[in-house]
Parts: sequence; structure tokens; C-alpha cells
Amino acid sequence: MEGKAKEEAGKGGVIDTWLRKHRLIYIGATRHPFILAIRDGTVNYSSFKKWLGQDYIFVREFVAFVASVLIKAWKESDDSEGDTEVILGGMAGLCDEIAWFKKEASKWGVELSETVPQKANQVYCRFLESLMSPEVDYTVAVTVFWAIEAVYQESFAHCLEPDTNTPPELQEVCQRWGNDGFGQYCHSLKKIANRLLEKASDDLIVGKAGDDVLKKAEVELIRVLEHEVEFWNMSRGTA
Repeated sequence: MEGKAKEEAGKGGVIDTWLRKHRLIYIGATRHPFILAIRDGTVNYSSFKKWLGQDYIFVREFVAFVASVLIKAWKESDDSEGDTEVILGGMAGLCDEIAWFKKEASKWGVELSETVPQKANQVYCRFLESLMSPEVDYTVAVTVFWAIEAVYQESFAHCLEPDTNTPPELQEVCQRWGNDGFGQYCHSLKKIANRLLEKASDDLIVGKAGDDVLKKAEVELIRVLEHEVEFWNMSRGTA
């Protein structure tokens, strides 16, 4: 990333540059019809319940992925940078998230023990598993981590904006990921990812390894967005 490209990245970080470049798929993931249906109050509750059960399965797999990112942070980051604390905070939040899913499933009559992962969910979980290997660079892994969390934050925060018709019974769901605290957490993850991506960019300029890391991180970011779209599609019954 040299010349103009690096100058543009410096304005908002490498991630913002990539999101502008891949705007269509990013909008597809964060303004999906499933989310827009929640926002305008027309969501099909059978679709919502399907999402609830499938996302519970995904989150349990997501825990293992986040644990692998935490190990990479412990090995590769400096204590002064605070990466470990941010990711550890995310791990703690997932414990509460699993308990929340169980409570919501009970409220909505979703039998989690009988929920079978559908194809889009299985494919997404296999994608996560492929990134747990020690050979996967920390920069790539934390970029993926940020992207997964950010899609939910952007999506559900959209449902909390003024003049929406989000049903009262779904307000808590939207607050869970759309609240300011979760937004700050996602911002912290983004800062970590941007710092590492900028370092990879600088390494490339001085002739060190960096090109492969940048290319891999961008590719995997796009794959996250594609998987998120497919997950929403699955929930609506269109995948």
C-alpha cells in the first residue's frame, strides 16, 4: 500500500478504506432486509426465532474463535497496547451473551437443544475454525473478529435510531448489540486492527513481509461480510 492508497488509509485507517472499496457488500450485511424488517416493524417472527436458535449455535462456536484470537494477542502484542484486555472483555461478554440467548429462547419458545445448524451456519462456523490455526496471523484474526462484531453493532444500532418502528418486544435484542457501550468496544477492536494493518503496510514499504497479511486480511473481511449476508438470508428462509 503505497502513495495515494496509503495516504487515503491514513485518513480513516485501512479498514475504512476497505469498507469504501467494498461498500455494496458492507451495506448488504449491515442493512439487510431482515434488519430493515425489524426496524420498520414488519419482521416475520418465525424468521426471528430461526435467527435466535441459529445464532445461539454460532455464538458457542464463536467463543472458541475469540479464545484463539486472545492467545494470539497474548503472544504477539505488547502489554502497553491493551489488546489482551479488550479481547478478554469480549470473552467475558460472550458468557453473558450465551445466558441471554437461553433466556430469550425460553421466552420465545425456541428449543435450543433441538435446534440443528443449517447450512449457512455450518459453513460460517467452518470458516471460523479455519482461522483458529496458530499459522493464521494475529492481524488477520483480529480484523475478522472486529468485522463480525461490527456487523451486529451497525445493524442493530440502525434499529434504535429515531423514528423507527422496531417492535417493543425486540427493543432488548437491538439494545444488546446496538448500545453505545458495545459500539465503544467495537471501536476499540477496530483501533487494534487498524494499528496492526498499518504496521503491515509500513513493513511492506520497507521491504519486509506485509503484502500477504494485508491481502489475506482484506479477503477474509470480505468473506465475513458474505457469510453475514448468508446468515441473514438463512434466517429469512431465502438461503
